[in-house]
Amino acid sequence: MLKTLAAQTKGYVKFIILGVLCSGAEAVFELFIPMLMSDIVDIGIASGDTGFIMREGAKMVAMAMASLCFGLGSAIFSTIAGMGFGANLRRAEYAHLQDFAFSNIEKFSTASLITRLTNDVNALQMSLMMGIRLMVRSPVMLIAALFFSIRISARLSGVFAFSLPVLAFVVALILVRASPLFRALQENTDALNLVVQENLTGIRVVKSFVQEEREKEKFSEKNQELKQTSLKAFGMVVINMPVMMLIVYSTMIAVMWLGGNMVHAGTLQTGDLMVYFTYILQIMMSLMMVSMMFMMLTRSVACARRIAEVLNEVPAMRDNINNNINITVPDGSVEFENVFFRYHENNSEWVLENINLKIKSGETIGILGGTGSGKSSLVSLIPRLYDASQGVVRVGGKPVKDYPMEILRGAVSMVLQKNTLFSGTIRENLLWGNPDASEDEIQAACRAACADEFLKQMPDGLNTELGQGGVNVSGGQKQRLCIARAILTKPKILILDDSTSAVDTATDAKIRAAFRNELKSATKIIIAQRIASVIDADRIIVLDGGKIVDQGAHEELLSRSEIYRDVYQSQMEGVSING
Repeated sequence: MLKTLAAQTKGYVKFIILGVLCSGAEAVFELFIPMLMSDIVDIGIASGDTGFIMREGAKMVAMAMASLCFGLGSAIFSTIAGMGFGANLRRAEYAHLQDFAFSNIEKFSTASLITRLTNDVNALQMSLMMGIRLMVRSPVMLIAALFFSIRISARLSGVFAFSLPVLAFVVALILVRASPLFRALQENTDALNLVVQENLTGIRVVKSFVQEEREKEKFSEKNQELKQTSLKAFGMVVINMPVMMLIVYSTMIAVMWLGGNMVHAGTLQTGDLMVYFTYILQIMMSLMMVSMMFMMLTRSVACARRIAEVLNEVPAMRDNINNNINITVPDGSVEFENVFFRYHENNSEWVLENINLKIKSGETIGILGGTGSGKSSLVSLIPRLYDASQGVVRVGGKPVKDYPMEILRGAVSMVLQKNTLFSGTIRENLLWGNPDASEDEIQAACRAACADEFLKQMPDGLNTELGQGGVNVSGGQKQRLCIARAILTKPKILILDDSTSAVDTATDAKIRAAFRNELKSATKIIIAQRIASVIDADRIIVLDGGKIVDQGAHEELLSRSEIYRDVYQSQMEGVSING
């Protein structure tokens, strides 16, 4: 874990070192000030030597200014190091997330990954900032103050033999109790974020089913759990302070009583006793700071483990290191050879079973099947969104694993069943498909997807701002924009996963006609619920229970496939009734 996190200090190690040095120097200069004060009392004031008092006073001012400058330097360098470390950590996590397969993301959950990327990183960068100052300054102050205290009076320093072990025991006890509470705190934060994410993502469904009160109850329950865990965790931290103060003041009372008797007996000078009190305060304050730092580290360790889990997670799918980065996908041919697939190795049933299928480059293939028949899973194996559990999937005559994923997915455009648009303008969303696309290419893609029909009515055309997720366009408009975005990539293979379900049949027909005319060389694979969407395909694949039960042209399937015929008749009857 430490090795993983230490790698993210790259570029900021010098600031950490400078911060540590400044913090140590600040403590050293601050420690010498009481010694000068003791000399002023015992020598200067006692002898009435004004010159000595002025000289020692000037030294005190100089040391105070030096301590101030080093303290300022420590604050600046620790802030730069902490913020830089946090930025590196977020960048590394986010970059690693981009390599995750769907199974990796599902392992952590989206809400937990967001928490680990924000809340957990903030806790770590704050610990580094505070640690550079406190974990250096406090031990230096503690050790040096103890040394000077013993040097002033070894007998009087005997009080520490009782107070320090008690203090160490209390801090250790609190840390042991607080550690699991801080882990639970982060887990409860994940749970609360999950509720918020689900609510905001599905807010239309919530309002449609009038479930606002139910959602409020869910949020209140998770919020209450987080509150109770926070109270327990930070309650342990709060207990630390009064216990520390009790020990500090008890120690000072003991020193005051013993030291007073020693001054009265003439075995200790008044100035030394004054300095001794200063060192006691420094020792105790250092111990308090160290204990508070340990409290912070206890939470940070819990956060660090969670972040390290993400950074050390091995993506379920990776490029073969022997892959030729200059390889290209020669054509849009696709082949499934004895393919079996399931999402998790522990699943007993196959999602796809014994799939053997050959698709020629440029063919238009329709895929039909009931819910859960494996349609989306089948096409997801082509761009390696998932890997086949058994068998081989080939594109352009080569196994998909032989291509770098960036090259493979660049040749396969997929319009998913759940369409996603991002905040920004319509033009920016379309250019996701091809950042270098010309204005003519953008217009041609919009015409092919029948998006030009509604873009003319937009206030700023292609420069119209889309809300988050494209909330200011309809479902059908969103689908057409996603299709246009896919067309702009000029793919070898275009996959439409039920992505015209929200458009009317006339628009659906126009889009299919545009595919035939504009994307003649590309392989088109269309998953649809409506037979009308695939009726003119070169071949129609019928899936049932994860198996290919039949394939052929519309007329062939109508004559021999009972499943296909039942779907066709039910849809035609629906058309007749509606008519």
